[in-house]
Amino acid sequence: MRPAIEVADVFRRHGARYRRDHQGHIGRVERRVMTAIETCRTPVLGGHAEQCGDCGLLRCAYNSCRNRHCPKCQGLARAEWLEARQAELLPVPYYHVVFTLPALAAEIAFQNKRIVYTILFRAAADALRDIAADPQHLGAEVGAVVLLHTWGQALHHHPHLHCIVPGGGLSLDQSRWIACKPGFFLPVRVLSRRFRTLFLERLNAAFEAGELRFSATLAALAGPAAFAERSTGLKTIEWVVYAKRPFAGPEQVLAYLGRYTHRVAIANSRLTGITDDQVSFTWKDYRHHGKAKIMKLTADEFMRRFLLHTVPDGFHRIRHIGFLANSHRAAKLARCRVLLAAPTPLPALPQTYRERHRRLTGQDLDICPDCGGPMKDLGPLPRRPPPRPPFWCDSS
Repeated sequence: MRPAIEVADVFRRHGARYRRDHQGHIGRVERRVMTAIETCRTPVLGGHAEQCGDCGLLRCAYNSCRNRHCPKCQGLARAEWLEARQAELLPVPYYHVVFTLPALAAEIAFQNKRIVYTILFRAAADALRDIAADPQHLGAEVGAVVLLHTWGQALHHHPHLHCIVPGGGLSLDQSRWIACKPGFFLPVRVLSRRFRTLFLERLNAAFEAGELRFSATLAALAGPAAFAERSTGLKTIEWVVYAKRPFAGPEQVLAYLGRYTHRVAIANSRLTGITDDQVSFTWKDYRHHGKAKIMKLTADEFMRRFLLHTVPDGFHRIRHIGFLANSHRAAKLARCRVLLAAPTPLPALPQTYRERHRRLTGQDLDICPDCGGPMKDLGPLPRRPPPRPPFWCDSS
């Protein structure tokens, strides 16, 4: 069922004005995201018509934009991804580790998303691998699923990584499985300092190579002295790495991943109101024990905050590291299962889109939602170009 209010409603109502007022500051990615969300599942993208053979219900199924920033286009992708991860779960405890960029680094990341987010992934991955491989801590090769989030509950820019890590790893000669101590993965203080060191080494190297760009309030950082001062400041503060208690079991791991993967900055379900000038939504105030509150923003500010969290074209927000890395995941998981005496999951059978949709969501697209009769395809619906105001400048 369609939510009463959607992010798309905000952009359809206020997007043209936002483009006009900020036309010199909206990038190509942001423009394309706005257009995708506005046109998703509308006649603009075309679709097909279906009719029930029993009650005559006519249904127009319009195509999805499939943009990864669209709140409406992640459901089936999330379900398919989770199914693949379920087949990769091992019979061991799983841990949740969070790596957070401090504000002074997050500012640089926002103006250099592709470079600094990549540094963030690599620094966290190498910190996990380095500390886990140390015989003083675990002495093993670990694996992890790593998810990038760039938002907090109030939609401010807050880049951090969520890592889902099996509680143990392969011995360095691959001959045995080394388990973590019960209830303990790796020392977070040691992880934090290694993460900080690796991140700053790579950030300084990127600056020396001329790969970083600065503008507006950070323009002064283009100078070597100012950048060195910022780097020194980052070196002297503690960076936050947080390890949560292990999950209760594989089902809890999947439930968690289902909440965190394929997410966008805000779900449609959190929106509570939209007027000619304001958008309101629910948020949790973690400074007050996660108390639920209502936040009201101007439509302009809401769209600005939403677009803070677009990522560059082709950038992967979900990555696999260690023995779960794509290049050797199948072989190393097979080795882990042998060492853990775990069964090998059966391969998935090929299915059509409708079969996958029914299996993963429980909704049968071939059955009439009113009477349960058979839905028959009446053919395609052509794309219908949207009417555009004369001041709508969209270069996407």
